[in-house]
Amino acid sequence: MSTIASTASSLRGDLDGFFGLMVDNLLQFLVLLPLCTGLCGLPESFVLERIFPGAALSLLVGNLYYAWLARRLGQQTGKPLTALPFGINTVSLFAFVLFVMGPTYAELSPTLGTERASRVAWQVGLVACVLSGAIELLGGFVADWVRKVTPRAALLSTLAGIAIGLIAMEFVLKSFDKPLIALAPLAIVLVTYLGRVRWPLGLPGGFVAILVGTTVAWGLKLAGLPGGVPLGEGTLLAGAGFHPPVAAFGDLLSAFASPHVWSRLSVIVPMGLINVLGSLQNIESAEADGDRFPAFPCLAMNGVATLVAAGFGSCFPTTIYIGHPGWKRMGAGWAYSAMNGAFFALVAVTGLIGPLARVIPVEAAMAILVWIAVIITTQAFTATPKEHAPAVALGLLPGLAAWGWLLVELTASGFRFSGNSAASLPEIVEGLRKTTLPYVGGLLTLKAGFLFSATLLAAMGVFVVERKFLRAATWASIAAGLTLLGIMHTYTITAGAVREQMVPGAAWPVAIGYAGMALVFLLAALRARSEPKEH
Repeated sequence: MSTIASTASSLRGDLDGFFGLMVDNLLQFLVLLPLCTGLCGLPESFVLERIFPGAALSLLVGNLYYAWLARRLGQQTGKPLTALPFGINTVSLFAFVLFVMGPTYAELSPTLGTERASRVAWQVGLVACVLSGAIELLGGFVADWVRKVTPRAALLSTLAGIAIGLIAMEFVLKSFDKPLIALAPLAIVLVTYLGRVRWPLGLPGGFVAILVGTTVAWGLKLAGLPGGVPLGEGTLLAGAGFHPPVAAFGDLLSAFASPHVWSRLSVIVPMGLINVLGSLQNIESAEADGDRFPAFPCLAMNGVATLVAAGFGSCFPTTIYIGHPGWKRMGAGWAYSAMNGAFFALVAVTGLIGPLARVIPVEAAMAILVWIAVIITTQAFTATPKEHAPAVALGLLPGLAAWGWLLVELTASGFRFSGNSAASLPEIVEGLRKTTLPYVGGLLTLKAGFLFSATLLAAMGVFVVERKFLRAATWASIAAGLTLLGIMHTYTITAGAVREQMVPGAAWPVAIGYAGMALVFLLAALRARSEPKEH
């Protein structure tokens, strides 16, 4: 009986994990479609038939590997492990569309025409994806060393900043914007995973939350009551069909000769480095929760899956996702990852991603992502020594800056999509500088490369707390060097977006500021040496 109960519990956990990870990945696909059609000029049919199947194939490869790895390590250690969550990298998704593919299309469409320009923009995106995958592969060789020398608080606090700013705040605000649909699922998730409530028939809490939210949404729509969301708009099965992945090797080879690829290296290289750092942070997060995974093969698989994506038409790198502690607390094991990969392979090849989105509202599933963000933030404080809490709090700040600017940028993008002749982004920035946000330059500076600055600031904080001032000075010096190289704090304001790009020396005032911090830490080390020792 105990074996049956354990199997049932494991199945519930894997189903919960599957629903949560599925929603997370589905959101990436839903974002991709309007971005590719609106900013890159690609026909919707092309996105559904070429890009989505390639992206789904990369998800299948990566998810199956992480499921296998968790199962194998679990058998070796004698304890069940939760597979690392895996999917399309959100940061690279936006960066490649806004700063690589979109600008290429805008530059070429007046001379080549929209059809040819969009094709070239896609090809350039494929090469950017290949280069990102190569950087992830190479990053595997130094991954374990970076984890060894970087304090855990520095790695986890960075994830917590992302969780609060870019996950929790977005979906909490959306929940209260649609409270009739979203708040009941939120309560279901909380009582399931915080209150440990069991549902009838052993139903997984995540499934119950989505079922309730979807039922309420359709009830509001059918009754014609306010407070609902668009559902079933247009033909329900629009886009359905058989769309297997198609190799894009010829397009890749021809695109390598394009000057538009090499002129965008200042965007592509930092994005690849950010992917490496983000994966390291997520591996550390898993280990802090008791699941140890080797860094090198995980980063290598990120690179391999990204190369598979590019080889079969997707321009978007894959990566280990934030959220392992949340899936683990749900009781997910290795099967939820395999289920996620198989699901997206099925819905992408059959063209059912669009119909699925017209049936299940995002608002019905947001509660799961809020839960994941809460657990990640909690872990940053509980899985590190309590005296490191101030350093963790310091590491949260760059992520919050990134969220603050995202609100401004999304507002500007919304105006452009709606055809509103609103002010350009440089005019918006200047307006903020003169009115409500005179320090908007600081917001943009902190937001640029925030994964790096968050890690570095938190590391400095850890060693200051421990009175290891020479190490704090070393981390401040590293921050100065990375800033001079243009890997962080460097940005350019274009008409449509703030472009983060690697321009050496552009942020020299920040580099000098970090050097000043290093000097202060060195003086503190000398002062500490001269203090009388306590007996």
